[in-house]
Amino acid sequence: MSDIQELTKTIVAFRDTRDWKKFHNPKDVALSMVLEAGEVMEHFQWKSQKEIDEYIKTNKDDIGEELADVLYWVLLLSNDLGIDIKAATERKIVKNGEKYPVEKSKGVATKYNKLS
Repeated sequence: MSDIQELTKTIVAFRDTRDWKKFHNPKDVALSMVLEAGEVMEHFQWKSQKEIDEYIKTNKDDIGEELADVLYWVLLLSNDLGIDIKAATERKIVKNGEKYPVEKSKGVATKYNKLS
């Protein structure tokens, strides 16, 4: 069993032990995922790059907890929808590699449809 599968199993057990699945329809789980991503963003809002660099040094644990919340919802939603998130991620990396070939995209932040 992969680390992702084990973590998903732990998350599902956590949820199911509390009888919360009845509240976890795809819309609300996706909404929770976005809300948690917003909490990650709050750590960096209104800070300069210098302030961010300093902030990270003393707040890694808090940022990590918010990232873990996002991952929790990603794994739960992919499990509930029957999506192999590892395989989906691997396919997406291949697809992105085709959209962003190294020779056109290296060192630039240009969207794939604007690369020349």
